[in-house]
Amino acid sequence: MNRKYFLSSIIPATLLLHSLKSSATVRSETAASKKLKIPSYLVAGDTIGITCPAGYITQVEIEPAVAQMKSWGFNIVVGKTVGARDFTFGGTDQERLTDLQEMLDNPQIKAIMCARGGYGAVRIVDQLNFSAYRSSPKWLIGFSDITVLHCHINSNYRVASIHSKMCNSFPTDWTKAEPIQVDTINSIEKALKGEKMKYTAPYNNNNRMGSAQGELIGGNLRCIENLAGSISEIETDGKILFVEDTGEYLYSIDRMFYNLKRSGKLAKLRGLIVGCFKVKPDDEGEAFGKTLTDIVLEKVKEYDYPISFDFPVGHQRANFALKCGVQHWLDVRASGTRLEEI
Repeated sequence: MNRKYFLSSIIPATLLLHSLKSSATVRSETAASKKLKIPSYLVAGDTIGITCPAGYITQVEIEPAVAQMKSWGFNIVVGKTVGARDFTFGGTDQERLTDLQEMLDNPQIKAIMCARGGYGAVRIVDQLNFSAYRSSPKWLIGFSDITVLHCHINSNYRVASIHSKMCNSFPTDWTKAEPIQVDTINSIEKALKGEKMKYTAPYNNNNRMGSAQGELIGGNLRCIENLAGSISEIETDGKILFVEDTGEYLYSIDRMFYNLKRSGKLAKLRGLIVGCFKVKPDDEGEAFGKTLTDIVLEKVKEYDYPISFDFPVGHQRANFALKCGVQHWLDVRASGTRLEEI
């Protein structure tokens, strides 16, 4: 091989990689330095759009959510992806991209409710144009796979969003709904209308006591891990991080927490909130040997910020609306945990 030619072909590629890394770093530093924008809170008569950026859902399945949000005084616009299906997705990538883009661009729509999670947001996030959204921010609502959008928006555009239940979690019969279901759904209305959010969690003997103030950010741990190294990567320095997940083996959760630790995402936190983790049982003969709390505490043993376990967020009925990006006060004591929006 011609060594001179080989080196000349390698150097430009190396420079390109360095340039891409530098661009990501500049993006992170620039975004992190910007003041967070909080979209206007909703009032009676405002419009909420419903779309499916990830998994599919039927028109019938969203009707309880539509009826409830109308009872809050809002108008509802149902996107073209509701009822559409492309295998597991709520329509093709192009259909989901177009539907969400139209809602981001429509000045009459003041909030966007993602109908359900599943998988699919990462397939379209890089094609979205946030120009209109940046000049006129609006609330984006959802959780699970929608963590991709929460992280992308927070890291790149510094706009607050709402991590909460979606249309597939609204009860079909409110008279038979459990109190916790009612409370969590009503927390979405409170968040959208600008009420200061306040939550508590019972004492857990694995908690680490202490208090902290910081921007609240987080979501589904698998999604957060998958975004590492991308333009949508979560920014955690000086923030209160909350995480949750479902259907993962303990060894997989251990690997994800190692990702957070090795990438520096745990080092400069103000506080850590561990929500619901629905753990998949170990395969026979493949016991991992550590609990969820073992996994978490092992990764944060050298840090001294407060930690709260069993917080009411995640894939469970006790999944309250949290305002991502907004300043909160976390207080972990022997009497329990308090999380309050400032």
